[in-house]
Amino acid sequence: MRELFDEVAGQSPFDPEEAVRRATRVPQRKRFYTSAGVGEADGGFTVTLDGKPIRTPSGRHVVAPNADIAEAIAAEWNAQVETINPLTMPLTRFANSVGEGVVDRVDAVADDVAKYLGTDLLFYRAGHPEALVAKEAAHWDPVVFWAANELGAHFMLAQGIVHVAQPEPAIQAARAVFPTDPWSIAALHVVTTLTGSALLALALFHGVRNADEVWAAAHVDEDWNIEKWGLDEEVAARRAARLVDFTAAVTILKALKP
Repeated sequence: MRELFDEVAGQSPFDPEEAVRRATRVPQRKRFYTSAGVGEADGGFTVTLDGKPIRTPSGRHVVAPNADIAEAIAAEWNAQVETINPLTMPLTRFANSVGEGVVDRVDAVADDVAKYLGTDLLFYRAGHPEALVAKEAAHWDPVVFWAANELGAHFMLAQGIVHVAQPEPAIQAARAVFPTDPWSIAALHVVTTLTGSALLALALFHGVRNADEVWAAAHVDEDWNIEKWGLDEEVAARRAARLVDFTAAVTILKALKP
């Protein structure tokens, strides 16, 4: 079992797309257990295979922060049929990533998310056509205004792709409301990297925008191009793969919400 996920989660815990690419290169293993279950452990809950707790590629026990998350991970294992396919197990991959690269470096992961606040998707707007400008504003302005009004984070908007330096006080104000537990910050990181926007991830975390609204906001420009030029199958496949990991991160955030 450990070797199965070694290539998937053992190298880079922060890039879900790279994890998917690695997963496609891992030969599938036969299912070697009868059933997956959940057990109590120090600090949370374990996922067990025939009574034995699962481990990360480096050998750490996977300890979920609550029973809902542990049961969702166990459900992924129970859903496997003759072979184990890591691509269908985003929560397991997520749990491995947390254990391997987040538990001992929460601040570093938070700092990595904060870097996106300097070049956030929501700051760079189209200048034309007017319909696209309006769509971006409709999806993005409420989040930018929320950051300014509720967080005191006043960011600068720009037209086009020329970099605009963001005020450090704005970045620090948004950084101050990041979660501090490893599972939540890991989920925030996944949402940020998949959407290109730390502000969208924060809006999701704080309940300002729901998952569908965040996903739509992250794809305004892409959807505009699809409307004009049609759907590219390769682009659609990549988007579907990203959505799997996005949904897993949303599941984690919902399960941890007070």
